[in-house]
Amino acid sequence: MPSQDTEPVGDQAATTAVTKRLLIDGQLIATEQTFESLNPATGEVYGYAPDATLAHTEAAIAAARRAFDTTTWSTDVEFRARCLDQLHRVLRENVEDLRELTIAEVGATRMLTHANQLEVPIEIARYYADLLPEYQLTEDLGEIESRGLRHRRWVEKEAAGVVSAIVAYNYPHQLALAKLMPALAAGCTVVLKAAPDTPLATLALGELIAEHTDIPPGVVNVLSSTDVATGKLMTTHPDVDLITFTGSTPVGRQIMAAASESLKRVFLELGGKSAMVLLDDAEFKSAAQFAAFTICSHAGQGCALTSRLLVPRQHHDEIVELVAANFARVSYGDPGNPKTYMGPLISARQRDKVHGLVERAVAAGAKLVAGGTKVDPGFFYAPTLLAGVDPDSEIAQEEVFGPVLVVIPFDDEDDAVRIANNSIYGLSGAVFSADADRALALARRIRSGTFSINGGNYFGPDAPFGGYKQSGIGRESGVAGLEEFLESKTYAAVIA
Repeated sequence: MPSQDTEPVGDQAATTAVTKRLLIDGQLIATEQTFESLNPATGEVYGYAPDATLAHTEAAIAAARRAFDTTTWSTDVEFRARCLDQLHRVLRENVEDLRELTIAEVGATRMLTHANQLEVPIEIARYYADLLPEYQLTEDLGEIESRGLRHRRWVEKEAAGVVSAIVAYNYPHQLALAKLMPALAAGCTVVLKAAPDTPLATLALGELIAEHTDIPPGVVNVLSSTDVATGKLMTTHPDVDLITFTGSTPVGRQIMAAASESLKRVFLELGGKSAMVLLDDAEFKSAAQFAAFTICSHAGQGCALTSRLLVPRQHHDEIVELVAANFARVSYGDPGNPKTYMGPLISARQRDKVHGLVERAVAAGAKLVAGGTKVDPGFFYAPTLLAGVDPDSEIAQEEVFGPVLVVIPFDDEDDAVRIANNSIYGLSGAVFSADADRALALARRIRSGTFSINGGNYFGPDAPFGGYKQSGIGRESGVAGLEEFLESKTYAAVIA
């Protein structure tokens, strides 16, 4: 575990502002209007991103439509696989530049860029490059007799078409590549929109594609914009066939409603309020350590993080003390320091939201055991522990997206399952028990798309990821992720 170091980061202001360009129809474009991207560890300007207009968005969608309708991209499987392999190599070759950008713009710690913030996502490209030649795009249904004739039937899977892909700020490389790679493998063309809080990370991907790969013009288009109308256009434009979005559930609902006008396919990866259950036979010390460090990963800015800790009522105080002791060991500060475990929240706005939720929780009766404070400079928030939380309260129901763990007591296993399922979300979950069969039995009763048993890690390019209920529709990664971007066409031919 990292050493104790709760001093905030010092002056990390970039000496030269970083700038990136839009990618539209194979051309890298700078715009007259730009917007600031801040370094969340300092609150200072790190760089500037182009502020795309509706005209830029129209041009990107038109380019994607043309590339899909008039080129061989959607039908040339061998070429697509070669381009994905090429993109993987380019990302690996530029990993150190991407690492520094990610630390400065996203606030991700250096240690996290060696995992889910950068290096693990890069392997998504490798996974789909390898999967594509092996994936069966046709299925033989055999022959039948009908009307006195013999008929051969088969199914072909083909690209869904033009994809609008809109990503969130928290894991920009993971989210962009988890949408872009399977879409490209399927033969789709894509308009990818960066999150306004972390635009440079996504725009950097577009620059690498334009300058170092053979992906044809129009196949990938990358935008950044502060104008919400650009995102709305991407979800309603008649030339868009499929929408994939990662973000909040309220925005997901809006996208689904907008897409319904033209019955576009939607693929939504939304919020979570996942529960970690400690059964009475669990080893509390290690489980408490897991709970504390999990919620502090990327300052709690992860939709699948277990933000509710459910504990046996008779052991509530004991476990709270163990978690609090581990919170005291979480080092936070300069994300560029290899020993730092937790970086800042993305913005002052997000930190204010988190702080407001904590203050209201305490006013409603939750016990503040640790944290609950803003730390300057930058947008840091101390690891925060709330005990004795009402499972129906706002803090137990709303997605916080910060390093805030709530402890909720339960009476027995049935009560734990009831509390865990008492949520509009169903993205992830976890259980700790000395009895693996008992843990699995409980896991199967909880409605979520992913689940960790005794600290198991389900995450990877080959593992489907997504949620139940209002945590979304569809699955990212794995074979399931590829199939989100495919259509099935059934054929029948009379045999002469």
